[in-house]
Amino acid sequence: MATVSVQHHQMFIDGKDVDSDDLFEIRSPATGEMVCTMAKGRIEHADQAVEAARRAFDRGDWSRKPQDERSAIMKRIAERLGTDLEEFIEAEIGPNGATVRQATGFHVGLAGPHFLHFAEAAATYEFERDVPTQAYPTLSLNRIRREPLGVCAAIVPWNFPLVLGIWKIAPALAAGNSVVVKVDEKTPLSLLRLAQVAHEEGVPAGVLNVVTGEGAEVGARLASHPDVDKVAFTGSTAVGREIMRLASGTVKKVSLELGGKAPVILMEDADLDIACDGALFGCMLYSGQICESGTRLLVPESRHDEVVARLVERASTIKLGDPTDYDTDMGPVVSERQHQRILAYLEQARADGATFALGGGAAEVDGFPNGHWIQPTLVTGVTNDMQIAREEVFGPVLVVLTYKDLDDAVTQANDTMYGLTAGIWAGDYEQAVEVAGRLRAGTIWVNNWHQVDPALPFGGYKQSGVGRELGPEALNEYTEVKHVHLDLTQSKDRHIFDILLSTPAD
Repeated sequence: MATVSVQHHQMFIDGKDVDSDDLFEIRSPATGEMVCTMAKGRIEHADQAVEAARRAFDRGDWSRKPQDERSAIMKRIAERLGTDLEEFIEAEIGPNGATVRQATGFHVGLAGPHFLHFAEAAATYEFERDVPTQAYPTLSLNRIRREPLGVCAAIVPWNFPLVLGIWKIAPALAAGNSVVVKVDEKTPLSLLRLAQVAHEEGVPAGVLNVVTGEGAEVGARLASHPDVDKVAFTGSTAVGREIMRLASGTVKKVSLELGGKAPVILMEDADLDIACDGALFGCMLYSGQICESGTRLLVPESRHDEVVARLVERASTIKLGDPTDYDTDMGPVVSERQHQRILAYLEQARADGATFALGGGAAEVDGFPNGHWIQPTLVTGVTNDMQIAREEVFGPVLVVLTYKDLDDAVTQANDTMYGLTAGIWAGDYEQAVEVAGRLRAGTIWVNNWHQVDPALPFGGYKQSGVGRELGPEALNEYTEVKHVHLDLTQSKDRHIFDILLSTPAD
């Protein structure tokens, strides 16, 4: 039998492809077939990438480039994300099993606009401002500067590698930093291509590097590396704690976007036609493999049976199938490991006394016997102390709970170690906003879900994270603040402040 060859991809370090003596096999979650192979990075590759990033930063080809020039290059990259859309979609859906509709609308569809947002911010961000001394405003001057940190490490998960990578890469580049990206070994292709495109469009060698490798080896090295000035991570809370611990050794900056178990409060006056569809969209998109998915639906006791019946009716129409088919609603979960993890949660829910209004196990999909399929699942008979209601399943599993009144709903909603997102379905907007003010989460959606705008902050309360990505202050996370004070009592030239600060240091 003839051997079918697959493409092999290398890491991207210092503007060049870099191979290793080991590799990852990247397989389709839908078919189990090999998509390609990828060079497997080691600690030496992480060190090589950090060294290249530091050398590029110190050289100043990017870090000291005028804002408008950085912005212009980044705008060209954003444009390529649009013109090369199909290439990026293929790079996403092959390894992670996202449907083509979802990849077009979210995985890649958001990438260009989000990158463009930071390209524009690169030109408009206030890197310095002058502040008079309050006591003696005519005798001294102060300049507040925001300067790039240096080398930033971005550790990116498998579920939305391109977009979540851009949330870290784009503000870092806009602020003038160099970046080392550690991609997940299951889904490296879209970020690898982004780095190549960035280099093609004028980002100097060493400024944007992509390495692979096991998180416990390569990710840990980046988090603890003495020459990395910041680490940004998206992933599980457990790994986030370890990233924070490793980063503490050099007291580097850290931003973490971690797990979630988002509550969704369906209020008495909610329009069920909208709320039930919305709740399913909030949970089932991408087979539930999104940290901000709405996975705990809190419904009034009086409406429980009606809500569950509607959910079952609508969820039963979700079509599982070929991710490349535009008629497919839901694809597989990302790996056999994730598949088994979800099934274990469902078995434990049964043991704890929960019931299943729909689904509750593995699915069979015609033509895809080796795919990692999970049935859309509605879990009922649940109390908020059960494992299924407290831990992040990361699958198409919606837990339905009941509440007596709004105080009870808010108490249950906040009874979690997480606080990434929450949501409300309601008719009375004034009451919904009042309830939103009582929920402890970084983003509260009212009558909507999964709406993320790069101009608005995103991040979590409690153990869902540290810091914020996106929003008007996003570049603050990638800059250091410097205060320069100049006493003018011995100078007759009040322009000396500008003259001195504009003179390059030796």
